[in-house]
Amino acid sequence: MSDLIEDIEIRLLLEALHQRYHYDFRNYAQASIRRRLRQARDQLGFANFSALQEALLHDEAMLPRLLAYLTVQVSEMFRDPSYFRAIREKVVPHLRTFPSLKIWIAGCSTGEELYSFVILFREEGLEQRTLFYATDISQDALDAAARGIYSLDRMRTFTENHRAAGGKSSLSEYYRTAYGNAVLDQGLRDKVVFSDHSLVTDAVFGEMHLISCRNVLIYFNRDLQDRAIGLFRDSLGRKGFLGLGSKENIRFSSHADGFSDFARQDKIYQRREA
Repeated sequence: MSDLIEDIEIRLLLEALHQRYHYDFRNYAQASIRRRLRQARDQLGFANFSALQEALLHDEAMLPRLLAYLTVQVSEMFRDPSYFRAIREKVVPHLRTFPSLKIWIAGCSTGEELYSFVILFREEGLEQRTLFYATDISQDALDAAARGIYSLDRMRTFTENHRAAGGKSSLSEYYRTAYGNAVLDQGLRDKVVFSDHSLVTDAVFGEMHLISCRNVLIYFNRDLQDRAIGLFRDSLGRKGFLGLGSKENIRFSSHADGFSDFARQDKIYQRREA
């Protein structure tokens, strides 16, 4: 199959996905989306993208199967520990001045970053005054996040990350083991609202004190990155904070002047007053 035909098929498939189900991947980085679609086509057993498109249009059961390939669900608790240490040591002192807090974990995947924040806020005595919003475009990912169950063999890495992030307790205090899994304390979900939200198509999300959206923007093209950063700016309250992934920044965004560097090395920004 020529690259030209494949390009046409991919554009038509993404358009069908948008028109039929309102999931918009048309402005995702092309190299990444092409790689994931090829994997989906091959592993789901389709000869070409046109056949995959036909199945998607006529069988709703195909949607979650395809989304599993298109949405990146790879994370760790306290991933990039220096980021969480910076949140703990530099951002939390500012957040303590508020009587109540709203935190948005955008693109929460299967919940590892969400629970990292809940645990950190519990250790800092802020959990009870905080409402956490965890959003993703994948309902399967949100369901997994709400369950809070992770393979036990991952907990060693999570524990090392937690310690390096300045953890004030043992991570084992927050889960029990069952059938080879770690089941997180149900109480960690008491202050969490799980919600379907797309950075591509949905609107401003509340008056947040802190937004953490890490390793999501790298999969967007420049226009979509710009939209998301503008959305974050408009979703933050006065002098609110935005945290991005280690390979992401706001430098080339048209909304860059809406933020000041707060902890540049850890990609934490603060909303600048107009």
